[in-house]
Amino acid sequence: MSNRNAFLYVGLFAIWLKSYVVQRFAFSLPVSGWKQELMMLVHPIASVLGIALVCMVALRGRLRFGIVAAAFASSALLFADLVFYRFFNDFLTLPVLLLSEHMDDLWESVYDLLQPGDVLVFADGFALTALGSRFRPKLVPWSKLKLLSALALLAAVLSANYSMAESARPELLTRAFDRQILVRSIGAYNYHLYDAVVSARTGSRKALAREPDFTEAARFFETLPPDGVDPATFGLARGRNVFLISLESLQSFMLDRRIEGREVTPFLNRLRRESFSFENFYHQTAQGKTSDAEFLIDTSLYPLPTGAVFFTHAQNEYHTLPKTLKEHGFTPVAFHANGPSFWNRGRMYDTLGYERFYSVDDFAVDDSDRIGWGLSDASFFRQSVSMAGRLPEPFFAKLITLTNHYPFELDEANRLLPEYTSKSRTLNRYIPTVRYLDSAVEAFFEAVKREGLYERSMFVLYGDHYGISSKHNKSMAQLLGKERITPFDTIQLQRVPLIIHIPGVDGRVMPTVSGQIDLYPTLLHLLGIVPSDRFYFGRDLFARSRPEFVVFRDGSFATDKLVYTKNACYDKSTGEAVDAAACEPFKRMAIDRLTTSDAIVYGDLFRFDAATAKKL
Repeated sequence: MSNRNAFLYVGLFAIWLKSYVVQRFAFSLPVSGWKQELMMLVHPIASVLGIALVCMVALRGRLRFGIVAAAFASSALLFADLVFYRFFNDFLTLPVLLLSEHMDDLWESVYDLLQPGDVLVFADGFALTALGSRFRPKLVPWSKLKLLSALALLAAVLSANYSMAESARPELLTRAFDRQILVRSIGAYNYHLYDAVVSARTGSRKALAREPDFTEAARFFETLPPDGVDPATFGLARGRNVFLISLESLQSFMLDRRIEGREVTPFLNRLRRESFSFENFYHQTAQGKTSDAEFLIDTSLYPLPTGAVFFTHAQNEYHTLPKTLKEHGFTPVAFHANGPSFWNRGRMYDTLGYERFYSVDDFAVDDSDRIGWGLSDASFFRQSVSMAGRLPEPFFAKLITLTNHYPFELDEANRLLPEYTSKSRTLNRYIPTVRYLDSAVEAFFEAVKREGLYERSMFVLYGDHYGISSKHNKSMAQLLGKERITPFDTIQLQRVPLIIHIPGVDGRVMPTVSGQIDLYPTLLHLLGIVPSDRFYFGRDLFARSRPEFVVFRDGSFATDKLVYTKNACYDKSTGEAVDAAACEPFKRMAIDRLTTSDAIVYGDLFRFDAATAKKL
């Protein structure tokens, strides 16, 4: 090569090109308009300049090695993001990486997410290795003037990128609820640097929190309108046992759906007609998925924007549903046929106030009972009901199902419906496992009746999070008979079932706009319990004056008339975009709820509550 640094410039260009192509086309980022397209081109330039400066300063004597290592390192980071994104439709964060101890349980899912073309992400690294071995170029370190010029150019590019990002999304870094918009705006590499800074700052928030921070949060709860208690439903299930059943990955679009003329959820469809069934109930989970759903329900706080509270803040003090029920004579227990270390449940369940966790060690598990991730739901329900029958009454029993979990594997012996036919293998396999889950729930009710617990219990069944991410929108559009899935549709697809069944009590369809965060006060209402404090964000679903409002972790929200997501406002009746001003009054409400909840969790603020301290 005539230019002694040509290898360096070729390498930097290859890294920039790879970064742009992967971020622009491998991820489904919300890119629209020339400014956002320009941002996608610009932010990899800043990353490449940063790589060049690091190589020149730290690896002056080994520049060829440095550029090849940078190519492979950047590829590894993009590859990890890509695989994670395919399932979670989200990007990796440091708190999630700390959950690596759970990878033994996740390998099967990870392998299923790999695609043959993924090797191309590493193409620049392999090409540079071959090129360097063939020509063995000797690179010349930059002079101080060139280093300062590159640093100035880096600062200028970052400044221009940030200015464009702020104009498209004001307060981008201070209100970073949506990681897709963050990566679109500043790029994957810069996002991970930002995440590292935020994670480091988060670790100090508890140490810096003081009692006035709790007082400020407590004042926020006082601004929330009081629930207007409905005397007709208050105490409908007083004194009954409670079965709280988490329906793994079940979304509402599966209810009342037929495939080849056959119902996917025949039992749940019948049960809904005999129960309180909520048509506009949304999951509000983030990266913690099932554990986030548990946190929402047990504490009526929001999950964190990154990581899982179960892992990152398991030693906090919380006001919880199990603790409140225990004060009123209930025995709170949890059943889940997985290890106590998974999602740190063994530690977190103690924090939440459960008296006993029946984990995989309490179940008889043999090969004939295994489906997918572990013990089949049918066997899990059968054994759980038997153990529940020996509990002191009244009890509060949380049951976490497992079979309807990605990658939705089901053998022929347990398949009650054929696989769907679309281009999405995930959606095709999802439908038969949902049918299996429905049959397992039916068997659960039969077991409860045989155990003699049915008439003395209340049953609360809810979907924990989505099963089909927006990566499968084309196949979802086919299933739903739509031309395409819009951002509005994506929010509506986050609806999950909520069925509250009280034997002997007539139910009805409830159109209430609600979310998992609302179950805490709702269950207390039905059990005839008046909470001793108001430190929760949820609203009683039977309250007369209840606001029609649900907030999602990324700052999106839904009311009875509007949906706000991806910086756009939609009319709920038509699904069409409307003037953004219509959503403005609710945006601040959503942000205030999320930031107050985050302050409580990050700062462990309930430790400053005198009433809580007396109970410890």
